[in-house]
Amino acid sequence: MTEIRKDKLEDALNNKEESKPKISKEMETGFHQGALNTLVNERNEMIRMIAQIEQVMQAHIKRLEELGVKINFGKAPEKK
Repeated sequence: MTEIRKDKLEDALNNKEESKPKISKEMETGFHQGALNTLVNERNEMIRMIAQIEQVMQAHIKRLEELGVKINFGKAPEKK
């Protein structure tokens, strides 16, 4: 069985420059731009979904009020 040399392991963990992947600045820029583009699209889709949920909730609230049910989304009543 091969012996594990802790000094070599520590050198490898402490040497940050050599552990970085060697990619060009243009490739890294493209990677980050692509990631941001994806995240912006995801955020926009989430906002669209929340707007649809809000519309459905408002329809239910309106109908409950028509039925005489009072809806209170404010602070919880204070306990005595």
